[in-house]
Amino acid sequence: MSSIVDFYRGKTILVTGATGFMGKVLVEKLLRACPDVERLYLMVRHKAGQTPTQRINSIVEGKLFDQLRQLQPDFHAKLRPITSDLLEPDLGLSQSDEELLVSKVNIVFHSAAMVKFQEHLKYSLQMNVLATQRLLGLCQKMTSLEAFIHVSTAYAYCNRQFIEEIVYPPRVHPQKLLDCIEWMDDDMVSTITPDLVRDHPNTYTFSKGIAENLLLEQRGHVPLAIIRPSIVTATWREPLPGWVDNFNGPTGIFIAIGKGILRTMSGDPAAKADIVPVDVPINLMIAAAWNIAVKGSGETQIYNCTTGTTNPYTWGQIATKTIDFYLETPLEQPFRIPPKGAQFTLHRWWHEFWVPITHLLPAYISDVLFRAMGKKPRMVRLYDKLHKSLESLDWFTCRGWDWSNTNVMKLQRQLSEEDRKLFYFDVSAIDWDQYMENYLIGAKRYVLKEDVSKIPECRRYIQRVLRIQYVLKFVAVVIAWRVLIARSRRVRNLWFIMIGQLLRLLNALRLGKH
Repeated sequence: MSSIVDFYRGKTILVTGATGFMGKVLVEKLLRACPDVERLYLMVRHKAGQTPTQRINSIVEGKLFDQLRQLQPDFHAKLRPITSDLLEPDLGLSQSDEELLVSKVNIVFHSAAMVKFQEHLKYSLQMNVLATQRLLGLCQKMTSLEAFIHVSTAYAYCNRQFIEEIVYPPRVHPQKLLDCIEWMDDDMVSTITPDLVRDHPNTYTFSKGIAENLLLEQRGHVPLAIIRPSIVTATWREPLPGWVDNFNGPTGIFIAIGKGILRTMSGDPAAKADIVPVDVPINLMIAAAWNIAVKGSGETQIYNCTTGTTNPYTWGQIATKTIDFYLETPLEQPFRIPPKGAQFTLHRWWHEFWVPITHLLPAYISDVLFRAMGKKPRMVRLYDKLHKSLESLDWFTCRGWDWSNTNVMKLQRQLSEEDRKLFYFDVSAIDWDQYMENYLIGAKRYVLKEDVSKIPECRRYIQRVLRIQYVLKFVAVVIAWRVLIARSRRVRNLWFIMIGQLLRLLNALRLGKH
């Protein structure tokens, strides 16, 4: 009795970014929840010697699709990879494929994007703005289009403290910006980047805001909705709680903590960490397409898909939960024991004080030992990558934002009870502690490919290492103290006074018993 499922019956859907994290979850959910969908066209480029068909086949063989495989063993028949490259004119489509899409497609989900924070501005604009413009042009040709869903980011206007469900005007006109980068070389674009990006933390958020403005200005008759998820993380409920398949975003940070590599980080423990499980924006995207096709007013609908306003969870809570969890459920062969007293501080100078002591010194010592054993050194290089990643996250871990979610709440009220259950996106129901446990075990199982049956063995390993650490610390203290006693008469006298006082105390206690 689902209105949304009924709407998708017989529909033909076009998906960009199907090989990405969100794209995989979208494809799986559409096929599993809407079994009567006619076909999914997936725009995929050649990569690493693999054809689009080979890439899609590799994805659908993964664990994410296990439940779907049991329900619909022949689901592959509904998937049709389309060879494409969003950076090429006409999206790299053949004439026959373009004619096919124009005549058949009813719904478009555009989730492909350049998500690297520090990517060169020219490439970010080409991928996030120019490619979006080209896809919009294709949509305007489609004869049966009912909905175009564009995935943006909640941080597209992170230069503002409070972000509403509206498109804010840019300082630079989108088309003029595209015209400029067309004739400018990379060096020229690099020169003007600081002035263009200005109060944005990176080229990613800047380009996503420009893309929204371009869509709003040039959409014409295309029925459009923009979904703005915040920091997208592992699945909450479906199809596998805690499923994640990459090191991007917080996942890499959590694993670095679990491996004992990350021991200090710049951030505000009290700031809201606006993470959102990936199945939440996916369900919202599916519901938004139904809404603008069936009940749309013709206006562009914008949805802030965030959690901080409705169900806040702080960076400090996340750090504590991650450390406690990985001490109890360790990762295999950690570099060091996860730090119980990790430095998560808003004071950058304090973080920079601890980096050489807790990160660089152990890294250089380890690489010296690796060389001595005839192995390739890797820890200094790994820490270099980690520190660059931490720098790009500073803006988000040291600040907090507030988003309005009026349109999201309105859409939720429009859904039937059945649709609310099937296409859930009410984040107030998230139990964050339980979610984080599923997330962290998911990172261990799906990203690191570790066997969870070996957790007891990992615990014994952690206990052995802890005992060794205690012994080494005790020996180091004794040696240091003995050196001080040998070199300083004052320290030696203090030592004898302390021993004398201790003996008197023990003697007094013994006499008291008699």
